[in-house]
Amino acid sequence: MQEVARAVRAGLLRVPEIEIALVADLVRDYGAESEMVTLEQLKEVKGHGIVGIGIGGSEHEYPPAPFKELYAKARAAGFHVNAHAGEAAGAHSIWDAVRELGVERIGHGTRAWEDPELVEYLITHRIPVEMCPLSNVRTGVVRSLREHPIRRYFRAGMVVTVNTDDPKMFQTRLADEYRLLEQECGFSRSDIRELILSAIRAAWLPEDRKTSLMADFRRSPAWEPEHE
Repeated sequence: MQEVARAVRAGLLRVPEIEIALVADLVRDYGAESEMVTLEQLKEVKGHGIVGIGIGGSEHEYPPAPFKELYAKARAAGFHVNAHAGEAAGAHSIWDAVRELGVERIGHGTRAWEDPELVEYLITHRIPVEMCPLSNVRTGVVRSLREHPIRRYFRAGMVVTVNTDDPKMFQTRLADEYRLLEQECGFSRSDIRELILSAIRAAWLPEDRKTSLMADFRRSPAWEPEHE
């Protein structure tokens, strides 16, 4: 893991004009004991811009609770934490990620709508949901973009961000995601602007850096004055 982290950072440094932080995605299927070793390795190379951890894998077979100690140690080491939840499993998986792991963000969360109390909790506690619309369609989690819950969540006041998941695997770019949200899901240009601002607010960056990014974004000539 240490060599992988060093190699990835060496590659990213070849494009210095783009600032990239890293989140290590642990794998449920390997078990908590194995991934505890991975966490210790990550701690050794945290200085290479690894700001957080998440956990993916077979969500329906490996619930979050066994990873509670691992997440506590990750937070103690200064890592931010998130988890894939509510994608292959239902709303209960999101509840467990919040209650057992203490996550700061939820990856996917497409099935949160199954529990109105959960939706209200995510809204009230301002827990961002990292949505990946095209990935969800291509993995069969949702049947089509028009049926994706992202619009429902956004209108309800949930903190929603738009992401690509695995761009190469799903043949997508962030620009494609935004374009299709306009074309298929009824998002306006103003809505897209707010989604981008939400992503900046949800980023694991120092507050002064986020404030600076939002100011730069709002000043961009790409956004017409009437959207200010």
